[in-house]
Amino acid sequence: METGLRGKTALITGGSSGIGRGIALALAEEGVDLAIASRDPDPAAIADLQARGVRCMAIRADVSVEAEVVAMVATAIAQLGHLDLYVNNAAWTWHQPVTQIDSESWFRTLNTNLSACMWACREVGRQMIARRTGSILIVGSTVRFNPSYRETAYRVSKEGLRMYMQDLAIELAPYGIRVNMVTPGHFQTRMTSSVPKATEAKMLELIPAHRFGQPVEIGYAAALLLSDRLSPYTIGADLVVDGGLTLRPLPLFSQEEVAAMNAQE
Repeated sequence: METGLRGKTALITGGSSGIGRGIALALAEEGVDLAIASRDPDPAAIADLQARGVRCMAIRADVSVEAEVVAMVATAIAQLGHLDLYVNNAAWTWHQPVTQIDSESWFRTLNTNLSACMWACREVGRQMIARRTGSILIVGSTVRFNPSYRETAYRVSKEGLRMYMQDLAIELAPYGIRVNMVTPGHFQTRMTSSVPKATEAKMLELIPAHRFGQPVEIGYAAALLLSDRLSPYTIGADLVVDGGLTLRPLPLFSQEEVAAMNAQE
């Protein structure tokens, strides 16, 4: 089915690895010219996207810093001419038990995952409003459905993204700009690479599909939501792509580890 995305331009944060790269690959296959932002862009990933016949440029940016986000958007617009699409994907987490959360890790998580989205969408939104067209996609996480040990800051940031997405959607809709969210379950990426194999085996038992997602599968969902042809009346939607895993606590730790996690020394 024709998506109508060919010839569009897109900025994707965290787009040279993991889910971001999966989205970038899917959009490149649809003929979208790309700006890939990352703290450390992968030249091989950029070359792979360029080999698919689209323009693709790398932008080095630390999205936890407001000034770098502003510069990132300005650079993408200068290089591509304008932005039709924006994908807010970059995220990271610093795991800490609730009695050991420190301000540095808390604000690094919130700035990387939540503040960065607000800063970028503010800048992108201004340009899209002037053109009275555009589509924004925010990448969430099913961690907000699953109470998970040591992930308080990460869960707060991802829940905040959903609330922000809804306000962004209703305020930008009058200008012909659609805003939506895609929410991945457990995908095998750099962020999840530290999960022990034994723990992953337990997690597979909780997923009805009995497998983990592949990044390009989020790419297909992203193309659907970003396409004005396929999703012209879709605004403020949250598409969960998780193989069926929702509302289940993740067994990332043994009961002994949980009991010891917040024990007073």
